[in-house]
Amino acid sequence: MTFGVAALALLIEAAFGYPAWLYRLIGHPVTWIGRLITLLDRHMNRDKDRADTRRFNGTIALIILLFCVGAPVLFIETRLYAVPFGDVVAALAASTLLAQRSLYTHVRRVADGLEHSLDAGRTAVSHIVGRDPEALDEAGVSRAAIESLAENFSDGIVAPAMWTAVAGVTGGALYKAINTADSMIGHRTPRFVDFGRTAAKVDDFVNLPASRLAGALIIAAAFFIPGASARSAWRAMLADAARHRSPNAGWPEAAMAGALGVALAGPRTYGGKLVQDHWMGRDGRRTANAGDIRRALRIYRLADALLIVLVAAIVIILL
Repeated sequence: MTFGVAALALLIEAAFGYPAWLYRLIGHPVTWIGRLITLLDRHMNRDKDRADTRRFNGTIALIILLFCVGAPVLFIETRLYAVPFGDVVAALAASTLLAQRSLYTHVRRVADGLEHSLDAGRTAVSHIVGRDPEALDEAGVSRAAIESLAENFSDGIVAPAMWTAVAGVTGGALYKAINTADSMIGHRTPRFVDFGRTAAKVDDFVNLPASRLAGALIIAAAFFIPGASARSAWRAMLADAARHRSPNAGWPEAAMAGALGVALAGPRTYGGKLVQDHWMGRDGRRTANAGDIRRALRIYRLADALLIVLVAAIVIILL
């Protein structure tokens, strides 16, 4: 049943996304989770505490977050499956944990912006990456958009779909809570290096299988896209993924880099500080443009379709 819910959720979100009117009315599950994380951070992450105390408090904060998210979702989910069409309602709820349409839209806006002007491209990419947009040239904006597309395909689509398929809406919601916590407090900054340590470690663990699957889906999609290379994607993933500073982001990024023949990651600037990282697809060209973003989007759409087919095929097998 949970695989069926995941498959239906993927189809619903791909077709309709999250309605803007609903967001204006009640917000989004991620914004609700984010408010709770902000509250926990405000009350449990104190500057005066020692590093070990902040690490302990961060672990307790994550446990509180997971309980506050998981308990009500589990309570509702177990009752949904007992009523007619409850699985459809569960799939509607699970679709809010996915970001297929919004990811495509945000990355496409970067390509549209770049085709208008560099400043428009920088403005568009600033909505999806944390690096300094003013420091990016056309190639930097393009690479940033493609990197975000590849990484978010893994942790914004494949991972929540996978955890929903394995553990139902509750599993998907718990994953989303962990991933949101990592994005908010899992940074190696003075404030969060200790408090967010557990969130970052747990996020690395829960994203491990999805990142490998995302890379494989990108490779499979590249086989069918003109101008993309599945062979180069496979080679780049094997050669470079483990060199990325993230234990997971390198897999889809390296696969996408190899598929496009464009080097991704590498040195980047965040908050005025240069962050050194290895190149993904290091043999690829350093130049990139809006056309490369659009090719990446075609790969992404087919990889997403293959994910839906994969989950649906498992449903059929399990029937």
